[in-house]
Amino acid sequence: MKKIAFTLLMLTLTLNLFAQQADVEMADTLRSNGKIYVVVVCIVLILVGLLGYLFVLDKRLKKLEKKSGDKN
Repeated sequence: MKKIAFTLLMLTLTLNLFAQQADVEMADTLRSNGKIYVVVVCIVLILVGLLGYLFVLDKRLKKLEKKSGDKN
């Protein structure tokens, strides 16, 4: 219980470290030009690709574990 309380306390104390300024010039420029959507789509595609790769890798590992479990 003490570890959870300590973790929550540390998270709330360090939360302001992740705060950003309201005027981010690069984000405002991308947003005004409509290019922010291109950035978001690229990030989503990369994440979907990584998740798909991990899913396929997990299936292969389960198949190998099943084969090695059958031999023992």
